Amino acid sequence: MATIQFDLVSPERKLASVEASEIQIPGADGDFTAMADHAPFLTTLRPGILTVKAGSDVTEYVVTGGFVEITGEAASVLAEEAMPKSEVTADIVNGLVEAATVAAEGLENDAKDTADKRVSDTKALLDLI
Repeated sequence: MATIQFDLVSPERKLASVEASEIQIPGADGDFTAMADHAPFLTTLRPGILTVKAGSDVTEYVVTGGFVEITGEAASVLAEEAMPKSEVTADIVNGLVEAATVAAEGLENDAKDTADKRVSDTKALLDLI
């Protein structure tokens, strides 16, 4: 099976660098899957679960936002915050929700709509952990 190089980094650490068969990504405009020979693509992340399949291993990460660059050979994710799903607790998610809520305060128009969507997507993480 063809593979794609996958790298996941956050400001704190490099979380993954593996040859993956499939990466399921929570894109800002909807979830999508990256595989070998994917068309070049650049997008932003929304808060959600990023799933990496490498051989028989499946690893899940919680991401809060960031950027994704896909080429036919590689997928690179620069996450604002990312951690293995196994390390995430309700307290951590509640802290992320609070931070997103504070960031949304005082915004107007499209910026307010975008920030409110981020708060909603972050709250939805509670159902996913």
